[in-house]
Amino acid sequence: ARVRGARSAQFPQVGATASGDYSTGGSAPDSESYSLRGGVTAFEIDLFGRLANATAAARERMLASEAASRALRIALIADLATVWTSYAANRELLAVAQDTAENARRSVDITRLRLEGGIAPRTDLRQAEQVLATAEEALAQQTTALALDENLIRLLVGSEFDRGLLPESLQEVATSIETLPAGTSSTVLLRRPDVIEAEYQLRAANADIGVARARLFPTISLTGVLGLASDSLSSLFSGDAFRATMGGDASQVIFDAGGRRADVAVTEAQRDAALAAYERAIQVAFREVADALALQGTLAERLRAVQANSDAAADTARLAEARYRGGIDSFLANLDAQRSLYTARRRVIETNYAALVTRIDLYRALGTAPAE
Repeated sequence: ARVRGARSAQFPQVGATASGDYSTGGSAPDSESYSLRGGVTAFEIDLFGRLANATAAARERMLASEAASRALRIALIADLATVWTSYAANRELLAVAQDTAENARRSVDITRLRLEGGIAPRTDLRQAEQVLATAEEALAQQTTALALDENLIRLLVGSEFDRGLLPESLQEVATSIETLPAGTSSTVLLRRPDVIEAEYQLRAANADIGVARARLFPTISLTGVLGLASDSLSSLFSGDAFRATMGGDASQVIFDAGGRRADVAVTEAQRDAALAAYERAIQVAFREVADALALQGTLAERLRAVQANSDAAADTARLAEARYRGGIDSFLANLDAQRSLYTARRRVIETNYAALVTRIDLYRALGTAPAE
């Protein structure tokens, strides 16, 4: 709409008027007059490009606005993908908490029986109850986290959604988000919507300079009227009733205390600011991609390490429980092994979650939506 409004100033304004008068009474004879006029009421000859540059500036800002809307859509999709991944991670963490709570309940039952049989002290039972309480707290926290994720998904989607579409695991999410193809050129960053927006804003600022400079020169306008005028309605459309007038004017400010030149300086400074913003947008794009790639480059090793730690912790927990039941190790050693296993399993899920979020962030940094 702003582009159409700016462009309309480049065309003539055409208007039409019609009038009729009739007078009677008194010493003067009756009289009547009629007129019908139409023509160009105003038309500026754009010799110095003021109007054309104003239209160009409006068009560039319109394109910048479209780029900004694309950036918002990509951010929305990336946010939705992130919370989708968070839901999958919290679902797996809930399963870990449920397993830990179930193991803790078994430990409490076994320890109570050993206490009643005079084999275990009361401290073993209290320690087992502490582990159970901690697991039940984690279970409640993960249940809350899932509800919060659903609320955020509902907000981002903007409506209710089918809960059956929610992911069951991080593996399900991983199969729906492609890994960035190897050898992707850095020129893809020039398609980032924020970079495109900054470029269009820079072009608009350049056009504003043309508008300000054109105001230093004279303004030339033309007017023309074609019409009919007659003393009687019956002869209004006769050949003698035709009238035509044409005119033009030129105006030039002689002295304005440097106001117009200051306007040029302002637009040039705004152009320099737009150029700096454009350069910054490119620098930010490269940094965000470099950061995402740096994180992605070490995640494979982190995943290998946390998985190896989890496997070792699981084996340790199994052996510690067997040694405790055989009366070889203390109950404290068994509890420590269970806590270590719980922590290790959480670390595996959290690291997998971080890997997927990094993949999403890389797509966000490249200015594209994660694709299936």
